[in-house]
Amino acid sequence: MDLTFAQEFAARWQDDWNSHDLDRILAHYHDDVTFSSPMIARLTGDPVGTVRGKAALRAYWATGLEKIPGLEFEVVDVRAGVDALVIDYRNQAGGRVSEVLVFRNGLVASGFGAYGETPAG
Repeated sequence: MDLTFAQEFAARWQDDWNSHDLDRILAHYHDDVTFSSPMIARLTGDPVGTVRGKAALRAYWATGLEKIPGLEFEVVDVRAGVDALVIDYRNQAGGRVSEVLVFRNGLVASGFGAYGETPAG
């Protein structure tokens, strides 16, 4: 993966999230995607913090958009790996988050969000 692809993807990712349109957001993900985040445990009460499959990811993100109606992301930095990218962004609460997304055949196959001491939402 090259940095240009990663930057273009991150720009679309930001626009899609800020639209709050789940179909736009989920269009980038495989049907069998796996995603982990401390926010999954926080918003759903499931301590495992991982969802498997696009339907489960949709349900989690729908809950997030419902509970955080002012959700907004601003990409701060992007890094590219062999088959993955890292999006460093600021959320609506000013919190800094890094999201690592691993690709397979042009779509996100797995990913995780990582939070520091700044507000999560």
